[in-house]
Amino acid sequence: MSSPIDDPSRPGPQVAPSTTPSRTAVIEREEQAEEKVEPGDHERFAHYVKKEKIVESALSGEPVIALCGKVWVPGRDPKRFPVCPTCKEIYESLSGGGGGDDSGR
Repeated sequence: MSSPIDDPSRPGPQVAPSTTPSRTAVIEREEQAEEKVEPGDHERFAHYVKKEKIVESALSGEPVIALCGKVWVPGRDPKRFPVCPTCKEIYESLSGGGGGDDSGR
């Protein structure tokens, strides 16, 4: 007859972890600054949207889509922010240089 100690289905005694200290290597490297659009960058600008869409959004609460692709529900004074450079570039290429104030800012 086998004793509970000899039973292979029972886990054996716990083995203590190694007493040798582990070492962590540190790799030093220069930070590389890449010019990427950060997640909050669109929040820093006023964007171009048709005025009719802004009025519709104010009434319905539906989001609008700016020329640069930003989707949001307008709710702040765009005059307090600089114009989104991507929206401005697209607007000027579409309108041949701007002139009118159909920006929706």
